[in-house]
Amino acid sequence: MDLQRIRRFTYIINTVIFALVIGLAGFFWLCKADVLLWFSIPTLLVYVVGYFLIAKDRLDIYVRLVYFWITLYMCVCTVCLGYKIGFHLYCLSMIPIIFYTEYMAEKLNRPRINAFVASGIIAICYLLSTGYTAFQGPIYTVDNSIAGSFWAFNSVIVIAFLVFYSRLMLSLIGDYETKLRDAALKDKLTGLYNRHYMLESLDKASSEGSEHFLAMVDIDDFKKINDTYGHNAGDYVLSKLADIMREQCNNCKLSRWGGEEFLILSKGKVGSSGFRTIEGLRASVEGYDFEYEGTKIKVTITCGLADFVLGRSIDAWVSEADDKLYVGKGSGKNKVVR
Repeated sequence: MDLQRIRRFTYIINTVIFALVIGLAGFFWLCKADVLLWFSIPTLLVYVVGYFLIAKDRLDIYVRLVYFWITLYMCVCTVCLGYKIGFHLYCLSMIPIIFYTEYMAEKLNRPRINAFVASGIIAICYLLSTGYTAFQGPIYTVDNSIAGSFWAFNSVIVIAFLVFYSRLMLSLIGDYETKLRDAALKDKLTGLYNRHYMLESLDKASSEGSEHFLAMVDIDDFKKINDTYGHNAGDYVLSKLADIMREQCNNCKLSRWGGEEFLILSKGKVGSSGFRTIEGLRASVEGYDFEYEGTKIKVTITCGLADFVLGRSIDAWVSEADDKLYVGKGSGKNKVVR
């Protein structure tokens, strides 16, 4: 989750809490709980200040202010109205939220607090406020039917927050698992799969025993491109070639095999559609205007093709494609050899 999305999300949460405080002020008026009605005024001001802090990108201060005030609000409401109303339940939703927000602060390199210490303080406040009302009773008496209804309302709000943040955390974990998998299996520069992933794919294709073919692709005179235009230009050529490969071979598995070499795995046979696909790729690369920082770069590729043969090892399959690639290299380049 990026910073802009976090800010928008925080605006929404602040607005929801602001609306809840207004609604609760009406409840306090109904219960004739004057202390809590007056206490709602500074509470509303806290969330007005919250809008300002979010706008100024001071989310660290905002989060800590909300931690403190919700804990105080929960304790005061519990002491005044008793634990049967359910205000003490809000501390249960705060603890996982604290761990989530402090985790996000770490990822965004923002100031952090110790989530365990903060959770411990909230737990102590919870025990003190509920313990006081258990032994001394609440300051204000609320009709049991009203207390039961509001306990149900507060319970639903707390459960909703817990479900929402749990889903958010699972979504976050899923995003990071995807990123870790991509980092492990994809080449960072081109975004294509790496050698490790392609070897797994070759092993799977071999075990299936169905028709597949390989294309070993190499950029002609790539060292000359690096020497003439610089390594940044070489990286541009590699990245742009990967884009062309994705466009021309959209039903294939594409990998950066190493350096300026790429390996393509596709279903079918060389003699049917395989040659046409790779020849189309070669022609597209030859006809593309590679231009880096205003300088045009002539780029061509040479490709070697090899059909899968049942019972043959993966190394032998790759070697055949590689051998045909070098036949093309030795006979003029910019061609597809089958």
